[in-house]
Amino acid sequence: MSQEESRMRITVLTVPECPNAPLAVERVTAALAGRAAAVELVEVLDQAQATELGMTGSPTVLLDGVDPFAPAGAVPSISCRLYREADGAVSGAPSVAALRAALDGAGLPETAVPGDCCEAAALDANALEADALDTDALDANALDTVGRGGQGRRAPAERGLRAVQQAVLRHFAATGAAPEPDVLEPVAATAGRSAVEVLDELAREDFLTLDADGRIAAAYPFSAAPTRHRVRIAGGAEVWSMCAIDALGIPAMLGRDAVISSTDPVTGEPVTVTTDGGTPVWEPAGAVVFVGQRPGGGPAAAVCCDALNFFTGETTARAWADEHPEVPGHIVGQARAEEIATRTFGPLLAP
Repeated sequence: MSQEESRMRITVLTVPECPNAPLAVERVTAALAGRAAAVELVEVLDQAQATELGMTGSPTVLLDGVDPFAPAGAVPSISCRLYREADGAVSGAPSVAALRAALDGAGLPETAVPGDCCEAAALDANALEADALDTDALDANALDTVGRGGQGRRAPAERGLRAVQQAVLRHFAATGAAPEPDVLEPVAATAGRSAVEVLDELAREDFLTLDADGRIAAAYPFSAAPTRHRVRIAGGAEVWSMCAIDALGIPAMLGRDAVISSTDPVTGEPVTVTTDGGTPVWEPAGAVVFVGQRPGGGPAAAVCCDALNFFTGETTARAWADEHPEVPGHIVGQARAEEIATRTFGPLLAP
């Protein structure tokens, strides 16, 4: 059996526009923490399809076709599904801890992922207790978290890497979706390489990520799958971003205004950032960003992205940090978050 055939397949079943679908995908990604699996989001349109696929409410998470969270007597349904966590709280998706336990129970091995994009990035969680939203130390660590361990997100010009990376980013901005490898063949050919060769190298160096079929799953700052962060580009497409910093980096990278729509992971309340003439306006006015990472190394998509979120204020950001001691990190204010995003993603489309 090939590696691809033996890879666990995780399916998130959801009705169209289910508000908890991005949360479920985020938590699955966080629970995997770099372990090899193919994750797909499947929209279920009617009761017959729910019966066929085994959906007992939206969202349903299947591990190789099995729902590990299905209660006894559950029947197929396209209604909203809620999950009870260990502390009795109710959520719209299984918790990261519950998903990790389910993955372990299904026999998914702990697989080390090459790369160290965030290895030295995070401050000790005690930094949250310091009155240090705007220190140079926090800024340097935050840049390291999203910037490949201080190496930056702009691919080198050699071997066609930058040309293909930029073609991918422009395609996302124009269409809201990732390009298929064959679309990139003419660009890769100018360097005497195939698109597959260049994409594989970009993935190894964590400029983008590929799914089990070799298609682009993410090209920082863009995500091919739904996330918590939606960005509407002026004169362009609506796209998903990998994290809060990535969302802020999109208008900086493109030199265009945008409307960022996200939610506070603690309260579910909306957080929006609207740029008009290059000037961002945050709602609510006290919104902040938490920048964190999971220890152990790996690509940003696995260890950083789901831990860089918008919050309505410091109170909920600190509450989230207290609930996730496994994710060291710190809170940054609006100006610092914008600066990190601009310095990280602003140069990506430069020649």
